[in-house]
Amino acid sequence: MKKLFILLGAVTLLSACTPEVGSEDWCNQLKEKSKGDWTANEATEFAKSCIIRFGTDSDK
Repeated sequence: MKKLFILLGAVTLLSACTPEVGSEDWCNQLKEKSKGDWTANEATEFAKSCIIRFGTDSDK
């Protein structure tokens, strides 16, 4: 039981460090990631959030 609480605490702490999908920080983080490692959902959300909303170019 103690191990379960430790694991849940670790997961909570690690997930708090991830920017919200679609945020400007998330867009910048995804730009640094190799495009070959993007998922289909990431690519779709990047197009909607980062290119259309923020007006950034994916080649930068």
